[in-house]
Amino acid sequence: MEQGRQDLIVFDGTCVFCSAFARFMVRWDRAGHFRFVTAHSATGQALYQRYGLDGVAMTTNIVIVDGVPHIKLRAFSAAMRRIGWPWRVFGALDLIPRGIADPAYDWIARNRYRLGRRECPVPGPDLRARLIE
Repeated sequence: MEQGRQDLIVFDGTCVFCSAFARFMVRWDRAGHFRFVTAHSATGQALYQRYGLDGVAMTTNIVIVDGVPHIKLRAFSAAMRRIGWPWRVFGALDLIPRGIADPAYDWIARNRYRLGRRECPVPGPDLRARLIE
């Protein structure tokens, strides 16, 4: 992304956790920093490929802030830091070593459809207004 453009969140639109994260971000990103794209879309698939991620499994959101991509738990913490107080305290999750954070994140991602339903409600008007595709 070019400097000055909005930040971006790529999320799995059929995962209840990922969709809830997107809805949460729309609600609390009052400054409108983020735009959104589903991982299933052509743009989402291109971004997964660009960053060397599996576009079929879609086991992580991608959060791009100031042109820098973040994945797994680091994606969540980058998004929280970007929307400000009080959510920025979750940036402290970056203190968890990746050797611990990534396997825990991967376990949840592999089991996300068993832990939550696979069909999510249609995005509300606020999220639809910020969806790129």
